[in-house]
Amino acid sequence: MRLHVDQDADALYLRLDDSTIVESEEVSPGIVLDYNVENQVVGVEILHLSRRAPRLETGKLVFETAPSVASK
Repeated sequence: MRLHVDQDADALYLRLDDSTIVESEEVSPGIVLDYNVENQVVGVEILHLSRRAPRLETGKLVFETAPSVASK
């Protein structure tokens, strides 16, 4: 999984895997999903990031993993 913030384009892109993108769909204004040949979501693009999350500090992103249900 890769996360890319493009400050010039004011966009955030989350790539879930490296499979080939065969289709993209804007599911909501400024939210684009990328699909692979198996119709699985492999990428999410969020446009106009500064308007959607004006207090977001892209230099301070934190990655968290929630405990799995099976381990409880």
